[in-house]
Amino acid sequence: MDYLDLPQLLAARGTVRLPGSKSLSNRLLLLAALAAGKTELCELLLSDDTTRMLEALQTLGVDVAPGAGKALCITGVAGDFPVRAADLFLGNAGTAFRPLTAALALAGGNYRLAGVPRMHERPIGDLVDALRQLGAEIRYLAVEGFPPLAIHPPRPCSQHVVRVRGDVSSQFLTGLLMALPLRGIETTVEVVGELISRPYIDITLASMARFGVEVLRDGWRRFTVPAGSAYRSPGVVQVEGDASSASYFLALGAIGGGPLRVEGIGPDSVQGDVRFADALSAMGAQITTGARWIEASAPPAGRLQGIDLDCNHIPDAAMTLATTALFAEGPTTLRHIASWRVKETDRIAAMAAELRKLGAVVEEGADYIRIDPPVGGLQAATIDTYDDHRMAMSCSLAALGTPLRINDPETVAKTFPDYFARFAEVGQTVPVIAIDGTSASGKGTIAARVAQALGWHYLDSGALYRLTALAAQRAGMAWEDEDCVAAIAAGLDVEFVGNAILLSGEEVSDAIRSEEISAGASRVAALPAVRAALLFRQRAFRRPPGLVADGRDMASVVFRDATTKVFLTASVEMRAMRRHKQLIEKGMAASIADLLLDLRERDERDSQRSVAPMQQSTDAHLLDTTNHTIETAVAQVLDWVSRGPKKG
Repeated sequence: MDYLDLPQLLAARGTVRLPGSKSLSNRLLLLAALAAGKTELCELLLSDDTTRMLEALQTLGVDVAPGAGKALCITGVAGDFPVRAADLFLGNAGTAFRPLTAALALAGGNYRLAGVPRMHERPIGDLVDALRQLGAEIRYLAVEGFPPLAIHPPRPCSQHVVRVRGDVSSQFLTGLLMALPLRGIETTVEVVGELISRPYIDITLASMARFGVEVLRDGWRRFTVPAGSAYRSPGVVQVEGDASSASYFLALGAIGGGPLRVEGIGPDSVQGDVRFADALSAMGAQITTGARWIEASAPPAGRLQGIDLDCNHIPDAAMTLATTALFAEGPTTLRHIASWRVKETDRIAAMAAELRKLGAVVEEGADYIRIDPPVGGLQAATIDTYDDHRMAMSCSLAALGTPLRINDPETVAKTFPDYFARFAEVGQTVPVIAIDGTSASGKGTIAARVAQALGWHYLDSGALYRLTALAAQRAGMAWEDEDCVAAIAAGLDVEFVGNAILLSGEEVSDAIRSEEISAGASRVAALPAVRAALLFRQRAFRRPPGLVADGRDMASVVFRDATTKVFLTASVEMRAMRRHKQLIEKGMAASIADLLLDLRERDERDSQRSVAPMQQSTDAHLLDTTNHTIETAVAQVLDWVSRGPKKG
């Protein structure tokens, strides 16, 4: 599985230009296709969801061409798709699947609509039932009430009133309303039950109005599309920035100090998720706004405060509040979120599972989630994303409290393809000094003293490989048994307490320094699966205020973004003498000749291994310690640190 490791952030500030709104983009694409005339859509979101919609429209015969800049020109078909039979694949794009189902069912033709397996688990029966009241001929091709669907030309029907449930997904009502002008007769939709996610209906009504169709609304119960309604192109349409995407960066500013500004959307946006800023304000964040921007900063004094909130008005952005709650004082309860259950995944269950990994106490119900933040700080965790873009983006905020591994990060392409690049631009990471080099060149001693001088944490990465070799030996595993040794590495019960190293509660600092275990460490370090198992474990040592890490690949692999990189070496004769002295002082027998041979073999093995070979990074300072004392070597490293990153 692909993954992305996020270092812990110290702060977040800056400016982010938002991508176009997914909700608006797919609505406007379909309306432009159904309209008479040519429409130029500017700042349209380019993502998996909009790609699915565009592919479907082009398959149906709609002409799509590049416009000025990054705009797209859609030549509408005036409600009459040229292609009357087609198979359409819509991935997991609910904003494409539901409206297209309604439009094709009333437009006439023979179509098959399918998606990824998760889309086939998302209910569509209530929309199909409503369309059948209007004469639609729709068959389920697998499970009743769920995609895939077969659509055939509708039978004649003069029905003027149709009923649809509103308490499962607002996309059912959206799809129905957008398709009704194709009938040409007055039609009223009566909503059965409470209408959830009402702001998305506002987006639908506003979008239809831009294309010349005014829907008459009687509260949230009755919606009437007048007779003779037809879509007409408004010419050029500017797509607002995505309010749901704004929530991640506004939360980053509120948690990480800020100020952090999002551009492309203002407080008067038609998108309901813009009110996420109000929720942050209720938690104590500082919010300022302009015509086309919103900015968030941390509370002037103290921390964010937990809240109890009805989230019907911000159903998608509410997911961001779930992670924000990790940094608040007191519990946070998010209510009226039943729609989470039928999204790209069961988001209530998924969010509860991932927040618990981070140390939170979570209670979940049919339509609510309650989060009690961890006592003592967040735990480093590997986050599963469930093929759900919002899980990946929401959970990324936890990096303000701990290092994270995000599995399947590319799922953000559904709505925000370059999300993690933008995330990195505004996040201030914990600084790292990476010290690599040959065995016995002084890495450990120098790195430990640099860490002590700066008041930073220290990582002896070699100790993890030594511990793995020792644990494997004690388990009776051969060091060459890659799968077994990798499993041991992944499950190491290790504690670093001061100068003591504990393995399963036993002090093993001396045991892992024997020549036998040192040789074993070099062997297991050459195994790709072992290095992969220990990679995130090493990165999890990156904690405020900073980290000094020593090893063989700290600069080239583990901490490529280290602020200072150093490569230590020394003559093999000097290294053998140093190692001999260390062993004699520990009361261990040693031979200079044997040590020379072992060091040469180890250098060869470490530099020639296929994965993460020992090598000097091009941006690393080279320090030959053959004629240096520990004190002068430490002073040189600290001088390089004070000067900042080496210029390539």
